[in-house]
Amino acid sequence: MQKDLNDYGIRVHSDLSEIPSAAWDALLATQDLPSPFMQHAYLQAMHDSGSAVPATGWTPRFFSLWQGDTLQAACPLYLKDHSYGEYVFDWAWANAYQQHGLRYYPKALIAVPFTPVPGSRLLATSPAMRQMLLQAVVAWCEQENLSSMHLLFGSPADLAASEALGLMARNTVQFHWDNQGWEDFDGFLGSLNQEKRKKIRQERRKVSEAGVSFRWSQGSDISAADWDFFYACYERTYLEHGNAPYLTPAFFKAMQSHMPENWLLFIAEREGRPMASSLIGVHGLGRDQAVAYGRYWGALERVDCLHFEACYYQPLQWCIAHGVRRFEGGAQGEHKMARALMPVSTHSSHWLADDRFAQAVAQFLEREGQGVDKYMAHLDERNPFKRAD
Repeated sequence: MQKDLNDYGIRVHSDLSEIPSAAWDALLATQDLPSPFMQHAYLQAMHDSGSAVPATGWTPRFFSLWQGDTLQAACPLYLKDHSYGEYVFDWAWANAYQQHGLRYYPKALIAVPFTPVPGSRLLATSPAMRQMLLQAVVAWCEQENLSSMHLLFGSPADLAASEALGLMARNTVQFHWDNQGWEDFDGFLGSLNQEKRKKIRQERRKVSEAGVSFRWSQGSDISAADWDFFYACYERTYLEHGNAPYLTPAFFKAMQSHMPENWLLFIAEREGRPMASSLIGVHGLGRDQAVAYGRYWGALERVDCLHFEACYYQPLQWCIAHGVRRFEGGAQGEHKMARALMPVSTHSSHWLADDRFAQAVAQFLEREGQGVDKYMAHLDERNPFKRAD
């Protein structure tokens, strides 16, 4: 493998603009699990907007693998001096390093900042190119004396390349909704058991009786004023929890300018004024395997059950009406099962430079994996759909 690698050019970039966007996006389109969050414009906006930059703990080092002028493989990599904004938690590992007088940060991360959406991370023209790319990343991490490298929410192809190089696998749980071909929202409700069906109707009624109605816009139909209102809601929700938002207004301005087709916005109104919103990512609209992604929300007023309506029921109703096959609800939250989002395994891969810690983490991951399996089995017993006779 090393001899083959020497026949190709590996480049490490501090700025994604050094890699042509057309080449990056063309490569992404051929992967096993592409998503809009790995598009060149999305990643570039993270940096140009000041959201994921060295000052916030995200130092970019994009990798590319070339054969002549042809891009054969590429991936985003970040040097992190903390573990915020990742959604695969390794705080205990960092604490163990500190207790033993070892440095855990900076570490290397192959991921999309602040975006726990499963998808292709190692973009490549073939499995061999993917493995070469990952081999080059690990070699660079060793050269830089980094403690570790973590590939988060990878695709099956990413996991195969990681396994071939001996990286440790870790599973976590998310909650996704699959469209079973229902004609309308009532048809969807009819597939649920009586308890869950009644609960959803009660929650929707509370919002309606509070005088709240919804409108939606998609793509270039989302006005600048609606984008601005969304950000006011998004920022308010973060600040109410004592944190500044991860993403800046400039990031969403870039989405409006460069990726409008990948966004769907719901705005809640009461007495003619907007008072809450939720922003949904979309991919592949008009095709059989279209996907929607629950991403961001916020409210300027409090209404009981408004979050469920804005973030689940309105998007699911829209997905049914527009033939979207899957809605991914984001990280954590088993309360989503009551809204018929079912548990699925998501995957990450990990490399640690220190053999002693790698062995300890491998043992931990084995125990954790057994716990995740039991948790998944427990969740299956709480399936909200009607049981077959």
